Amino acid sequence: MEDAPTIDTGNTTWLLVSSALVLLMTPGLAFFYGGLNRAKSVLNMMMMSFVTIGLVSVLWVVYGFSLAFGANDNTGVNDYLGSFTAYLGGNTGDTFSALWGTTGIPVFVFMAFQMMFAVITVALISGSLSDRTKFAGWLVFAFGWMTLVYVPVAHWIWGGGFIATKIHALDFAGGTAVHINAGAAALGVVLVLGKRIGWPKEAFKPHNVPFVALGAGLLWFGWFGFNAGSELTADATAAVAFLNTQVATAAAVLGWIAVEWLKSGKPTLVGASSGAVAGLVAITPACGFVSPWAAIVLGIVAGAVCALAVSLKYKLGFDDSLDVVGVHFVGGWIGSLSLGLFANDYVNSLITDGLGASNGLFYGGGVTQLGRQALASGIVSIYSFGVAALLALAIKVTIGLRTSPETEVEGIDVNEHAESAYDFAPTGGAAGAFAMAGITPAASKAAEAEEPAPSTEKVAG
Repeated sequence: MEDAPTIDTGNTTWLLVSSALVLLMTPGLAFFYGGLNRAKSVLNMMMMSFVTIGLVSVLWVVYGFSLAFGANDNTGVNDYLGSFTAYLGGNTGDTFSALWGTTGIPVFVFMAFQMMFAVITVALISGSLSDRTKFAGWLVFAFGWMTLVYVPVAHWIWGGGFIATKIHALDFAGGTAVHINAGAAALGVVLVLGKRIGWPKEAFKPHNVPFVALGAGLLWFGWFGFNAGSELTADATAAVAFLNTQVATAAAVLGWIAVEWLKSGKPTLVGASSGAVAGLVAITPACGFVSPWAAIVLGIVAGAVCALAVSLKYKLGFDDSLDVVGVHFVGGWIGSLSLGLFANDYVNSLITDGLGASNGLFYGGGVTQLGRQALASGIVSIYSFGVAALLALAIKVTIGLRTSPETEVEGIDVNEHAESAYDFAPTGGAAGAFAMAGITPAASKAAEAEEPAPSTEKVAG
C-alpha cells in the first residue's frame, strides 16, 4: 500500500507566492486602465477591477472551482464541465488536508491560485467598456460571463476537458483561457454597448501616463507568478517559464516602440507600457513550451503586430476603449499559434499534468500542432464572443447596460459613485496649512487686514 502524499513545502510556498503575485496583477490592471482612461471616469474604471476581485473570489469558492476543476461524480472527468459537488463551497471532501494530485500542494492553495486567474480574466474585459457602462450592468455581466464562459473554458483547457484531451491544444498559463477568452468577450460587449459620445472624432487621451507605467510595471511583476506559477511545482520548467516571460516582454517593448517610432516619429511611455503588456499576453500560452530565443522572437512580433492592431478599431468602427481586442485578443492568438512554430520537444518533455507525472499530451511544433492551436483558439473565440454579446443584450433590455448621455458627458465617477478622483478646488500651499490648523482662508485674510503693515525702515546696525 502506497503512503499517502504529504505536503511539499517548497512547491506549496512557491504557489502561495505565485497566488499573491497574480492577485497583485488586478490592482495593477486598475492603474493601467485607470491611467489610460479620462479623468472624469477613472474611479469607475478602477472600481470595475476592484469589485471583480470581490465578486469572482466569492463565486469561485462557492461553485466556480468545482465546476472548472472537479471531476464528474459519475463518469470521471467530463469533457465540458466539472463536478457540481466535488468542491462546492470550498469542501474538499477530505477536510483541510486534501492535496492536489501528487504535487504535495494543498487543494486550497491550488484553488486560491486559480481564483486569481478567474479574477483578472473577468477584469480584463472592463477596459473595453470605459466611460459609458453602468456599474450595476457591469456587475451582472461579470457574474454571468464568469459563470457561463470562464468556468467551462477553464475546464476545457486545464480541467481535463475536450480541448486538452481530445484536441490536444496547448495553453501553459492562459493565452486561450484568459486572453483570447477576454478579448473575444470584449468585442462582443462593445458591439452591443455602442460607441462613446464623440468617438472617434474627439481625442480620448490618457489622463495619467505615470499611472499607465505603474500599472504595466505591476502587471509585469505579477506575471512571473502567473506564468512560472502555472507549472505548480518549483522545477526546471518553472525556470524556463520565468525566463521566457522576462525576455519576451522585454522584446515586445522594443517591438512596439519601433513601430511607434516609424509611424509617428516619437516613442512614448504609453507605447512602451502597452508593448510590455502585449509581450506578456503573447508569451503566456507558450512560456513553458518554447526556448528563450523563440520567446524573444515571439515578443518582438507580438509587440509590433499589436501596435498595428490597435488601430483596427478605427477602420472597423468598434469602440474598444482601451484596446482589449488589439492587445489581448490579437496577442493571445499570436502566442497560441506560435506553439505550432516554436514548441520545443525537450522543453515539452519536462512538462507534467499538474499531478506530478508526464501525461503524454505535449508535442513539438509543426503543422499538426498549429492546427490544434487554431482550432482551440477559434472555439473559445466564437463561444466567448457569442455568449458575451447575448449577455450584454439581455442586460441592455432589462436593467440597462449603458449610462445616460448626460452621465457620460459629465463623468461616471460623480454620477455612479458620488466621488471624483481629483479635487480641483483651490487647496495646497498656505490654504492647506490653514486647513490643518482649522483656519479658513477668509479668516486669515481678515486677520491680515487688522495687522499693521510691517515697517520699511532699515534696522540700525
